[in-house]
Amino acid sequence: MSSLFDFDKAPDEYAVMGNPIAHSKSPQIHALFAEQTRQNIRYRAIQVDPGGFAQAVGNFFASDGKGLNITVPFKQEAWQLANELSERARLAGAVNTLKPTADGGLFGDNTDGIGLVRDLVENLGISLANRTLLLVGAGGAARGVIAPLLEHQPRQLTLVNRTMDRAHELVQQFAGIGKLDAKSFAALEGGQFDVVINATSASLQGDLPPLPSSTMVHAQLVYDMMYGREPTLFLQWARQQGAAKVSDGLGMLVEQAAESFFIWRNIKPDTAPVIQRLRSSL
Repeated sequence: MSSLFDFDKAPDEYAVMGNPIAHSKSPQIHALFAEQTRQNIRYRAIQVDPGGFAQAVGNFFASDGKGLNITVPFKQEAWQLANELSERARLAGAVNTLKPTADGGLFGDNTDGIGLVRDLVENLGISLANRTLLLVGAGGAARGVIAPLLEHQPRQLTLVNRTMDRAHELVQQFAGIGKLDAKSFAALEGGQFDVVINATSASLQGDLPPLPSSTMVHAQLVYDMMYGREPTLFLQWARQQGAAKVSDGLGMLVEQAAESFFIWRNIKPDTAPVIQRLRSSL
């Protein structure tokens, strides 16, 4: 195991690639992981221009880079670049973690879903088994978490999206993994759910998904994948409708990073103090 204090060896290089990337908290998170686990690594943020992703990845690993995180808008391109995929990445159709393989190829994984589930189950103490779940959105963020949610055997996972065709496509794609259906916003009227998860960025843009208030009234937890210093607009609204508990996605961010760190270093960092540090720095 490399030590932070092994000055005879250059640090192993890691990075996150995206556009934009200046706002990324990944360098701070992985620096805290490295300090905690005494790993000799350097982790930086790299902005990549559209059309230049494959070249940037090639250059990084040609320079002996050890691992990459990938964020918007390159997760699908990363999926196409990887010549070996984890099952969860294959199902998600997106990759957020790349690691070089012994034969010179690239292994791609998607840690978003496991990050969400660990935050829900381990950090927030929410059981998903035999519960009714509502997932708002049918884009890349939703796609990456469906399989890990279904693996916890909820009674039902319902997708709701403004464009029903996209939601139905996901239902077909993940058929056979668990109980999954799609409904329109109007069809949710009167429906009640144990856990509601917002996988859209609507509340950060001053918008709210047109959810009936009934979806919140009996919710044990309402969760927004977005995060900020103050509760998001979505979480504020959920509280007003009677949700028992609300949480933003800061824990998910740290947990998905911890899974990437484990894939690269085979060490699991303690996420609780890192979440606390990030929360206090918002």
